Amino acid sequence: MTQTGETKSDALVVFGATGDLAYKQIFPALYGLVRDEGLAVPIIGVAKQGWTLDQLKDRARASLQQHGPANDAGALGRLVDLLRYIDGDYNDPGTFTALRGELHDAKRPLHYLAIPPSLFATVAAHLSQSSSGDGARLVIEKPFGHDRQSARELGQILAKFFTEENIFRIDHYLGKEPVQNIIYTRFANPIFEPIWNRDHVRSIQITMAESFGVEDRGRFYDETGAIRDVLQNHMLQVLAILTMGPPSATDHDALRDQRASLLKAVRPLTAADVVRGQYEGYRDVPGVRPGSTVETFVAVKLDIDNWRWGGVPICIRAGKELPVTAAEVTVEFKRPPRETFGEIVPTSSAHMRFRLSPDVAIGLGARVKTPGERMSGADVELMLTRQPAADRPPYQRLLSDAMSGIDELFTRQDIIDAQWRIVDAVLNDATPLYSYPRGAWGPDEATQLIGASGPWRNPTASSR
Repeated sequence: MTQTGETKSDALVVFGATGDLAYKQIFPALYGLVRDEGLAVPIIGVAKQGWTLDQLKDRARASLQQHGPANDAGALGRLVDLLRYIDGDYNDPGTFTALRGELHDAKRPLHYLAIPPSLFATVAAHLSQSSSGDGARLVIEKPFGHDRQSARELGQILAKFFTEENIFRIDHYLGKEPVQNIIYTRFANPIFEPIWNRDHVRSIQITMAESFGVEDRGRFYDETGAIRDVLQNHMLQVLAILTMGPPSATDHDALRDQRASLLKAVRPLTAADVVRGQYEGYRDVPGVRPGSTVETFVAVKLDIDNWRWGGVPICIRAGKELPVTAAEVTVEFKRPPRETFGEIVPTSSAHMRFRLSPDVAIGLGARVKTPGERMSGADVELMLTRQPAADRPPYQRLLSDAMSGIDELFTRQDIIDAQWRIVDAVLNDATPLYSYPRGAWGPDEATQLIGASGPWRNPTASSR
């Protein structure tokens, strides 16, 4: 895909530069950009922490020691030299006056809002009023609203100060190499597209499993839950990439157009389509409210109302304290109307499996003859590719694209609205909550939900 005529950003401003997101993701991504792509623009951190520039530099070094590796002393030194710091309140116009002065003659700054969504509107307004937003790009992190209405209100507020083409909404899942692998494998190989439809596909499953709990994020998670945290964004984006039509042009918006079209065709969920679960002991986590009914597991059954996918059951589940940490997509193909050799063949004997994490793999399920005189066989999986996790982290890819004005891997307001439309009716306590023990694959009700289109395919710790 091509996109030309864009001007690279000539300064990078990180709001929330002292926070966890900057520490765990942004500093390592910036280090990679300095090392791999020669990033050499001013990097201005903004926060209200009472820090000095030297403290921010120490924070960057500590980040890379823990989340690096920072194996290139020269690149680390160049990154630290690029850092600037403004300590100020986001509600104080003086903070943004100081920022405008620190930007000097920058014409195309990139403002990264690594701050709570409740501050997005405040910062966007001050950027506009101080002229720091002139010609600028704005990067914001999920969640993009708490439900469909709040997402629309956020979009309307941001649109007052920034044009849609200059708003980059990050969903880091879209920057993952294995997710990009789905797009490439589908459209670069002519053998797959002809069978990628309701005539040949029996069902689709997507699983995102985590073997750990909410850890020290109890307060945040208890205001979010699995539907808002991963289903409404990451999992629906993967579904869109897996099932969208081929892009009809070579510009980056062509892919986003196809994702939007697909998501708008997904039927909104009802209570009968959803199973919510909560692992035993969740309510004892610090920050979690007594008697909380927030889900740590969700399973849903979706339908896509279009000619390509109508009638194909799509089952997605995601949860914490499950047996393994892994994410996989499985496309199961239909068996022929009659088994030629008279065998009783499992319905799940033909599939294509995309392993998204922690390693990367693509496997193709098939049957092969077992040795002997009888015409009988066994299920095998042909491994088309197996790779380690990509070295280039998704935040590095996404930051690089945003600074270049490449928006293919970011999400648009209409896509956000389509995703909220799908889940809006089942948010909060719209469905019962079932308990499940740590180390289980969620509550038993998830097995009942998948029904005849199952069973669930449980990922293993390794793709082998």
